[in-house]
Amino acid sequence: QLQLEESGGGLVQPGGSLRLSCEASVGSLENYAIGWFRQAPGKQREAVACMDKIGLYRWYAGSLGGRFTMDRDRAKQSVSLEMHSLTPEDTARYFCAAILRASDETLSRMDPDDFTSWGPGTQVIVSS
Repeated sequence: QLQLEESGGGLVQPGGSLRLSCEASVGSLENYAIGWFRQAPGKQREAVACMDKIGLYRWYAGSLGGRFTMDRDRAKQSVSLEMHSLTPEDTARYFCAAILRASDETLSRMDPDDFTSWGPGTQVIVSS
């Protein structure tokens, strides 16, 4: 059973950057596509980005304006989310999630129900 764990969250000033990481505490990420989601207090969970298992297909929410970049290090068995030019609207709990044997079409939908393993999340607060 795959278990995920996020890290890298924290408090950052507007305009700053953070790098989140997602690793498997149990199991291996090797055969999984990984997605990032976020949820702010009182708001619905929002899809942020995803990447297939080999890094060829990547999807980003259009609302991000190109500020976020997702990557994966197959050797280190980790997936990262680089976030730049952060604003208070980026404040949320960020989750990584895994999906096995997903087509690009499935990934493009970014339906949380398709993702079978979730981490507990890491909190990002953007505030001065």
